[in-house]
Amino acid sequence: MANRVRRVFVAAALGISLTLGACSPSSTQETKPSGEGDSGEQITLNVSVFNDFGYTELYKEYMKLHPNITIEETRASSTTNSRDRLSTGLSAGSGLSDIEAVEGDWMPEVMQYTDQWVDLSNDSLKDRWLEWKTAKATDPSDRLLGYGTDSAPNAICYRADLFAAAGLPSNRDEVAKLLTGDWNKFFEVGRQFRAANSQVAWFDSASSVFQGMISQLPNAFENSDGTPIPLSDNTGIKSIYDSIVANLDQSAHLTAWDEDWMAAFQGDPKFATIMCPSWMAGFIEEQAAGVTGWDVAPVFPGGASNSGGSYLMVPVQSKHQEAAKALADWLTAPEQQLKAYAAKQVFPSQVEALKSPQVTESVSKFFNDAPIGKIYASQASSITVQPFTGEHYGSIRDIVGDALNRVSSGAMDAEASWQQALADYKDLGI
Repeated sequence: MANRVRRVFVAAALGISLTLGACSPSSTQETKPSGEGDSGEQITLNVSVFNDFGYTELYKEYMKLHPNITIEETRASSTTNSRDRLSTGLSAGSGLSDIEAVEGDWMPEVMQYTDQWVDLSNDSLKDRWLEWKTAKATDPSDRLLGYGTDSAPNAICYRADLFAAAGLPSNRDEVAKLLTGDWNKFFEVGRQFRAANSQVAWFDSASSVFQGMISQLPNAFENSDGTPIPLSDNTGIKSIYDSIVANLDQSAHLTAWDEDWMAAFQGDPKFATIMCPSWMAGFIEEQAAGVTGWDVAPVFPGGASNSGGSYLMVPVQSKHQEAAKALADWLTAPEQQLKAYAAKQVFPSQVEALKSPQVTESVSKFFNDAPIGKIYASQASSITVQPFTGEHYGSIRDIVGDALNRVSSGAMDAEASWQQALADYKDLGI
């Protein structure tokens, strides 16, 4: 669920003013990307995205550089609608835009249709992105089929005031040391917190912790060839399920993204920590406006991981492949991604952008002047595992997430809810 809603709540910006310099001659503002767009022919490029990628002003800039190009954006109301339209277009062999934004979780499924995507490989792109970002968009023939847009490295957002009141370290670096380790360590500290403050939960919801834990598994629900792992045989997921269930006394028993969860960011504090991908920090700042005490710790239980991010791809259906490729290249160049970060807090996935002072020196006043850019850049650079997310990933994840929510809400006990999950999995017919 987090990937779907990321686009909706990413609008809260950090208020950073960026002064941009050239990162490479092939992608500077002054140098037009080579390709069909330089021929002088009047063409229209259609770009399909879901929600806000921070590209509105970038389109205007590109069209000013290329007076013969008109860019029209189609923005889906949700990733579900966008994915359905994409699947239909691939099956029909028509109906896709010149550039398609593709959510990272869809890539294993989309990459099954390698013959329907333009090879975007270019020597000038060497080392533009973090290796784990490009790996997901590279086919077995070493063709790059997607230009990475954003990333979503994970950290922990926490209430420093509640930590201090409970006698725990509250400084973000001390909190990072406190929480360094596996998930058992996270729950152990939670028990310490709850012993000192029985009125406030340690974490917000079972579903949030579940998403954080599975973000570290290379094969949570499917093998790398796309075949599903039978839920009855999936010892890794069952272990995560059991671990969360055993620690539900630390949960606020909320369900991520429902009304009660949204409201919990205001009023009396309901929880002390929350799993915090880079896009979540912006959402918290917006939702908890006026609330003091929030901070960000440069740590994630179990190790660095990622929860979100997308790609721009050019279908062979496009009648303007070279022009579309040049635009996608320009939009995902480091300096353009820095502008998107400034406009909409879309966290970069490009190496040069992540090293830029505009990122590393950015701070968040809301999060107690946390060096938020440096924190997330460091987390992004430390990621080694990229989960396989095939066509069955979402449906199986929802089944297990629903099982956890039933236990958390008191609707079922743990064993009965797991048996229901096994039955629901069987009903998928996979």
